[in-house]
Amino acid sequence: MVYSSSLSDQEWKLIEPLLPQKKQTRPPVWSKRQILDGIFYQLKNGCNWCDLPRDLPPYSTVFWYYKQWRETGVLDEIMDKLHGKVREQAQKNRSGQP
Repeated sequence: MVYSSSLSDQEWKLIEPLLPQKKQTRPPVWSKRQILDGIFYQLKNGCNWCDLPRDLPPYSTVFWYYKQWRETGVLDEIMDKLHGKVREQAQKNRSGQP
């Protein structure tokens, strides 16, 4: 199911290269895009992690990635990249810097 917080294909193309790449020992059950959709769903709706819809990855998986990416600065990097894109589109500052 698609939610208002779900990533579009264009948004995913911007964010995907910013996510850490690990050597895969086995195929993942959930894609990073699905995990990000779960994170964005929770952040937008403010629900408890355990109240994520059933068609998203399990809340324990989503929360684990959220904690890891928050602690390593991945989420800050995504926010900075998207903020720069918004500034470019608004043509407030061509360099993307505040």
